[in-house]
Order: sequence, then C-alpha cells, then structure tokens
Amino acid sequence: MGYSKRIKTLCSLLQKADSFADVGCDHGYCSEFVLNNGLCNRVILSDISKGSLQKAQTLLADFIDEGKAIAVLGDGFKGVPKDTQEVLIAGMGGSEIVSILSDEKYGFLPEYFVFQPMHDAEKLRRYLIEQGAVIYRDYTFFDGKFYDVICGGTRKGVEQFAKGQRILNDDPYSEAAFEFGKENLESMPEAFCARMQRYLKDIDKYLQREGLQEENRLALLERQKRLKGVLCGEIK
Repeated sequence: MGYSKRIKTLCSLLQKADSFADVGCDHGYCSEFVLNNGLCNRVILSDISKGSLQKAQTLLADFIDEGKAIAVLGDGFKGVPKDTQEVLIAGMGGSEIVSILSDEKYGFLPEYFVFQPMHDAEKLRRYLIEQGAVIYRDYTFFDGKFYDVICGGTRKGVEQFAKGQRILNDDPYSEAAFEFGKENLESMPEAFCARMQRYLKDIDKYLQREGLQEENRLALLERQKRLKGVLCGEIK
C-alpha cells in the first residue's frame, strides 16, 4: 500500500531488532512495514483504544496467525515486556510519552526508540537526557503539518542498532536545543525553517490586533526576537 510521508519518515528510522513494540499503534501501518521488511522477529501492537487496536489486528491478521505479532489492549507499556528492544511511540504528546516511560509499574527506557511527539517535545527531550538516554536524531519534518521526531535509546542500544551515528547529546543541549531540537539548530532543515516562519507570521498577526495589552505585546516582541535569532543562527 502507499504510506503517507509521515509513516514513511518514521519507518525509515526503524532498525532491525529482535523485538519491536508499536505503542499507540492505531492503524498498525508502521508494524506492517516492520514485518513486511523483516526488521523484527516479534511485534507487539499496543493501544488503549479497542477500536484502534482492532484496525491493526485486521490489517496484520496473517502475521498474528503466524505468531509474528500479538495485540495488547492497554495504556502505555502495559503488556509490553521490559526487554523489548525497539519501541515506536508516535502521535502522542511529549508529556504523555514521558508518563509512559516513567510509569512506576510498567515504564522503562527502550534500548532503541523512535518518538514522534505531537507537542511538548521539549519536555520529552529533557526527560530523556535526565534519564541517561542518548539521542542521535532530533529534527522537524512536514507532512500537512509539522512534526518533531526524536531517535535514540540507551548508549549500548544505539551503538548496536545505529552504529557509527553521532550522539547529539555527547555535547550538552543548550536551552534552545531543548526547545527547538539540536539537529534543527545545527542543520536548519527546510521544514524547521518553514515552521519558524509560520510562528513569526502568527506573531505579526497578534501584534496587529486592537486592544492588545502591553504586557502581551512585549512578550510577543520578545518571542519574535528569539525566533529571528534562531533563524539567523545567532541562537544555538
């Protein structure tokens, strides 16, 4: 089938592993890619929504019958073994991903992960680095809307599954890197620059509103200055 750019981008970052969990799997397309391309011996499809999980089960019925995939109805990592090597979590907020990883009973840091937070990416970056994770991809892409994607894992896991990749947080993350993504600040990809320009246009619109309170106007001007500093490379 033809996958969306978002799905293709996420799948391009997945590595060959023994076990893989698609948490919040929804339709199951990423798991289908993993199985069709022989990237994994065992796949766990997980979702809190019975309806979403049913879609994935229908799509991957043959693989489930063959014992190559199992479906788990539950919240977060419930039902996902802690020795699962590779984990994908996409389409959730960064705060929600942090809650899954830090859950006292079920949470763990995967050896290798691909996370695509819909918002609160900064909170997720901070948590991962505080927990000793290493990050080697951290950038923005576009497919109808802007998405952040963060790839990494334990140091041992990344050395195994993404050998030779530069570890971004071997050099400390700046406040700007936590906010915007270190790879974005270093390479300024087209999607990231377009997102910054959109933010600036939104600020211009707000500044033109009648009755804007002075406190809000000053905050918007400060934000405008910061975004322009990012775009011109002054803020790293």
